[in-house]
Amino acid sequence: MSDFDPAALDCLAALADEQGFERAAQRLSITQSAVSQRLRTLEAQVGQPLVVRSRPLRLTEAGKVLLRFARQLQALRVDVARELGERVAPQSRLAIAVNADSLATWVLPALDALVQQGLREGYGLEIVVDDQDFTHDSLRQGAVLGCVSTVAEALQGCRVQPLGVMRYVAVASPGFLAAQLPEGLHAGNFADTPFLVFNRKDDSQVQWVAQAFGVRAPRLRERFVPSSEAYVSAAVMGWGVGVAPEIQVRPLVASGRLVVLKPDIGVDVALYWHQWQLQGRGALLDQIGQALAEGARRALA
Repeated sequence: MSDFDPAALDCLAALADEQGFERAAQRLSITQSAVSQRLRTLEAQVGQPLVVRSRPLRLTEAGKVLLRFARQLQALRVDVARELGERVAPQSRLAIAVNADSLATWVLPALDALVQQGLREGYGLEIVVDDQDFTHDSLRQGAVLGCVSTVAEALQGCRVQPLGVMRYVAVASPGFLAAQLPEGLHAGNFADTPFLVFNRKDDSQVQWVAQAFGVRAPRLRERFVPSSEAYVSAAVMGWGVGVAPEIQVRPLVASGRLVVLKPDIGVDVALYWHQWQLQGRGALLDQIGQALAEGARRALA
């Protein structure tokens, strides 16, 4: 692996991020032909294609393997530059994946000090958002160097630490309850009640109803709102019943704008931090993991 040209690996990472040759060239401040040439050189070394030239561009399985190596090499370069007191290359970015609800609640405060430090030292922190059950795929495929996930088992070459439990509760606005559920939510009317759903990967509503009413795989009327902040706003506006993080809706419940349905029922989601194991004193990826662990301890159960 030491024979791989770092500039070619940077091209592969840029192609994965930008999903096209033109934008990758712009990001690296080189020509598209230079990007193509570096990619061809890398493909010649491994003896197989690394990308599928489609729209958007996709990496092959071999490409994903090399992408993981490219990400780790970029992170090591950032660590070396910081340890030597040198300015980090301006295009240096460390990507991590987190779920939208964590991003909307506790992740930004946890990472603020490191982001401010990055502004001074020149590196950037990129946050990729996905469902907590799927962020682990981004780590496996090399798209990110670390992730917040519900998966407890570490990948080979990675380490994992528990962060805590995010509890989800069912909420609705007083107006919605008065108009749509005057007798409350119960086993006889949940199927006709609109439930807010983040996206098609989100099953917290199904889990909550299954617990509340002892129904296996319930079918619900779904209203999709694909933003954590907008999801809670939709619940306040009376669009339906939402199943949201308790730490996110707590102030709205305290102010009377939302009501918790069946407070004894909740969906508990255990979260874990995964990261590739990189060598080096004071590695930035380790600092990110420590910051997230401390932030989670303050915010989560």
